[in-house]
Amino acid sequence: MPRNQTVFFPGSAMSAMPKLFADAATPAPLAATSATPAEGILYRPETAADEAAIEAIHEVAFGPGRFARTAFRLREGVAQDPHLSLVAELDGAVVGSVRLTPIRIGETPALLLGPLAVRPDLKSRGIGTALMRRSMEEARVRGHRLVLLVGDLPYYWPFGFRVVKPGSVEMPGPVDPGRLLVAELIAGAADGVHGPARGGA
Repeated sequence: MPRNQTVFFPGSAMSAMPKLFADAATPAPLAATSATPAEGILYRPETAADEAAIEAIHEVAFGPGRFARTAFRLREGVAQDPHLSLVAELDGAVVGSVRLTPIRIGETPALLLGPLAVRPDLKSRGIGTALMRRSMEEARVRGHRLVLLVGDLPYYWPFGFRVVKPGSVEMPGPVDPGRLLVAELIAGAADGVHGPARGGA
């Protein structure tokens, strides 16, 4: 793919830059990897039996400090959507996971994406990208309109995420403004959206 080409997630409309989005230049692309893509991966909805394996991956990826993060506080006590929380399985073992949790921004229903994590020895094999695309597409098909996350813009830009305009979304704790991102799944879904973010549908 050419260096300056931007790939938008299907169903998102970014050309008009709704008010919820901050004006931002295209971020520098992530460094290319020569790792061989993982084969034999099964992607499926998360089940209760996966909880221990997912928590083990989260512990390695994020450490105990994850419980103090603002995104964790926003998810706390709210069940993730079972249709949109997916795992990657290799040889019967869970090696990656992504979760989407229902939230509201003001009075607007949305989803909070995260954590997204892959077992360290299988990173840079496209597993995280596949989990992202599958969960986002499933969310769009099921009628969801807006996805919020806290993460690195260069990684999430190709999926249609942009920096939230400062002051538009009030989080329940401190967040680096440059890492508070939002993506539309339906054109115009971000127009006029503002207010405090809170967990729950």
